[in-house]
Amino acid sequence: MGDLAEGFVVPWNDTRVALPRHLYVHVPLCRSKCAYCDFYSEVDTGAPEHAAIVGHTVELLRGWLTPQVRWSPLETLYIGGGTPTVLGPHLVGLVRALTDVIPLASDAEVTIEANPESFSPKLAAALAAEGVTRASVGVQSLDDDALVRLGRCHDSAAARSAIRAAADAGLAVSVDLICGIPGVSAEAWERSLRGVVEAGATHVSVYPLTVEPNTPLARAIAIGEASMPDEDATVDSMNAAARILGSLGFGRYEVANYAMPGRRSRHNIAYWTGKPYMAVGGGAHGMVDGEQAHALGLAPDDRTDVGRIRFAYASHLLPGDQLQPLSSIETMTVAEAAREDAMLGMRMTDGISDALAEGANVIEALESLVTDGLVEHTDGRWRPTERGWLFGNEVFSRIWGVVE
Repeated sequence: MGDLAEGFVVPWNDTRVALPRHLYVHVPLCRSKCAYCDFYSEVDTGAPEHAAIVGHTVELLRGWLTPQVRWSPLETLYIGGGTPTVLGPHLVGLVRALTDVIPLASDAEVTIEANPESFSPKLAAALAAEGVTRASVGVQSLDDDALVRLGRCHDSAAARSAIRAAADAGLAVSVDLICGIPGVSAEAWERSLRGVVEAGATHVSVYPLTVEPNTPLARAIAIGEASMPDEDATVDSMNAAARILGSLGFGRYEVANYAMPGRRSRHNIAYWTGKPYMAVGGGAHGMVDGEQAHALGLAPDDRTDVGRIRFAYASHLLPGDQLQPLSSIETMTVAEAAREDAMLGMRMTDGISDALAEGANVIEALESLVTDGLVEHTDGRWRPTERGWLFGNEVFSRIWGVVE
C-alpha cells in the first residue's frame, strides 16, 4: 500500500527542513473538454501516454528533494485533474509510485477525482486496495439534458453507478454538483441532490455555474446558442442545497461544501486554513511557507519577510524526460499571509479566531462586516452569516483590502 510511516524515523539531529504534509497531483488528461471548464487538461490519447505521465509525475516529485529538505509522512494526498481515472490501471500504479517516494501517515486521507465514464467497480476496488480512501466523483447533475448542455461524457445512470462503485469498494464518496444551470427546474435540482445521497455520497460540493472566458460555454452564449445563468435562480438553488442536504444529515462546513459527520475533506481544509501543500503536474498549484521556500530555493536569499510562496507549473505537457518549469512564483509577506488566512478562513462555518483576526490586523474590517450583517462575532470567533455566504466576495474583498 505504500504506507511507510511506521518505519519512518527522523534522526534527532536532522536539521533539514520538513516539506508540507499535504500533496496535490494534477493529471492533465480528459476524454473531452466540458463546455464550462477552464482547468488545464488535454485530450486523452491512450495507454502509452498514461505510462509516460506516471513516470514524469514521479520524477517531478523527486525533483523537489534537495539536501536541505526532507519528506514527512503525508496527512493527505489528492490526485485531481483533468480526469485521473482515464489512466485506468496506470492510476493504481501512480498511487503506488507516489507513496513509494513519500510515506503516508497511518491515517492519511488519499483522494482521487473520478468521472463516471472512466470509473468502474474493478478500478474502485484496485484503488482501495492500494490505499486510496476517498473518491471525488464529478457528477455535476443527474438531469440528462443538463449533462448534454454541459458537455459531459456520461448520463445520470452512469453517475449513480460510479457513486455506488466507490461506496461498494469502501471509499468515502464526495460528489460535485453544479447549480444554476439554465433550464434545470427546482424539482430537477432537488432530484439531483437527493439522488446522489441515495446512491451513496457522504460529501457534496455545490458550485454555481460560472461562465469562464474562452470556454465553449462562453462562446455559445456569445452567439446566442446558450443562456447566461440566472443569479436569482442560482441563489435559490444554493439555499435549496443547504435546506435539503441539512435535512439529510449533512452539515455545511464551507461555503460550497457539505458533509456527513466525519466526512469533511481534510485536504481541502488544509487549503482553507493556510497549511502548506506541495504540488506536481502540468497546471498544478502549490504553496509553501517561508522556511520551506528558502530551503527549496524559491525565495530570494536576501528576503527575510517571506510568509509564503505560491507556485504554479506551466500548463502544458513536455515530451520525454524534460520537467515542466514553474510558470509563476508569487511571494507573500508574513502580513499578507496572515491576511490571506483570515480571508480564506471566512469561507468556513468555523470562521476565524480572535487571535488570527488580531494578528492579521483585520478587526476593523470584520466589525464593519458585522454592522452590515455579513459576519457575526461569538465565543471568540468571527463567522460568516447566512447573508455572508451569499455575499462572500464582499466579505473576502473587504478583509483582503486592509492596508498594512
